[in-house]
Amino acid sequence: MSATKIIHSVPSDPLTGAISVPVYQTSTFIQDAPGVNKGFDYARSNNPTRKVLEDLVAKLENGHAGFAFSTGLAAIDAVLKQLSSGDEILAVDDIYGGAYRLFTHVYEKLGISVNYVDTTDIDNVAQAVTSKTKLIWIESPTNPTLKVSDIEGISKIAKSIGAYLVVDNTFASPIAQNPIDLGADFVIHSGTKYIGGHSDLVAGLVVTKNQELSEKIKFIQNASGGVLGPWDCFLTIRGIETLDLRYRKQCENALKVALFLEQHEAVSEVFYPGLEGHKNHEIAKKQQNGLFGGVVSFSLKTDTQDAANEFVTSTEYFKLAESLGGVKSLLCHPAQMTHASIPREKRLQAGIKDSLIRLSCGIEEYQDLINDLANAFEKVQQGEFVNAI
Repeated sequence: MSATKIIHSVPSDPLTGAISVPVYQTSTFIQDAPGVNKGFDYARSNNPTRKVLEDLVAKLENGHAGFAFSTGLAAIDAVLKQLSSGDEILAVDDIYGGAYRLFTHVYEKLGISVNYVDTTDIDNVAQAVTSKTKLIWIESPTNPTLKVSDIEGISKIAKSIGAYLVVDNTFASPIAQNPIDLGADFVIHSGTKYIGGHSDLVAGLVVTKNQELSEKIKFIQNASGGVLGPWDCFLTIRGIETLDLRYRKQCENALKVALFLEQHEAVSEVFYPGLEGHKNHEIAKKQQNGLFGGVVSFSLKTDTQDAANEFVTSTEYFKLAESLGGVKSLLCHPAQMTHASIPREKRLQAGIKDSLIRLSCGIEEYQDLINDLANAFEKVQQGEFVNAI
């Protein structure tokens, strides 16, 4: 969807002509008679501000319907509730730590098993599915090593065994990638990230492929009640209006930063699908509309947490914080922050080294970001990890 269509898909208020979507801050709605209303009866079930957001997200992803939840994990939870005891999830090995925690400590106790594989090799997926596999879960690109999976190819495997394909599209955003067009059944977004875009809200979004799946998610949303409040819906809509502009700038910055890091003597590996040397570069170029995202990860040659700690506390513009996708650049140390809930052995198997650092590029001037990183390397020149090169 073009920037023009995104902006003009946000409706003005038909009652007042307000160009911004009103915030309907109400818990309930007056009915003309019992069960006779104007489409809204109680705010958990529906809300006019939330409906605008949900319709807009469905358009962004070329889906049947959208659903807004209080957090990204609430959105994930709603999709997982389509499963039953005895079912199996086949999941990407480099998975978001919060999703891993939910899978392992909540759903495995309910009799749902999880098998983690490197989904960038489609043969791994084909060999790992079983008669019990009811859901294939991928992030593409992944967090934090930016692996890219062939969504269309995996969707064919999912269909052949009657399983759902769920794609967490947070890192690519609807600007770069539309997984439903590639065969996905559900698309997940942490609306906290690129879609909201300003680090001022927490939100989760689900987009469904067809009416049957929409009805299932709507039932869970209403029954479980983890809905997004009207004010945060308003902020998310506001963020979407500049999504195209922001995301393209962040992609531009990330590529410049990745090229800088690729040449730095203190860096052992750079993870960014926009680099020609990235092992999934070609599939990323094909299915991500030539846009590779605003996240860059890298590992230091001295592969220790101490080295990573020294670096992440030495930057000025890159702020040390959880999350990503906002207009201000952030950095984090996944092993101690976003992926701390994953056992070290599993982190290492997925390529998340002790010194891996994740950068989220904002919309600053790219040269300022590069200078910031260069200054951080220089600040620690006398530190142990540089001396060990």
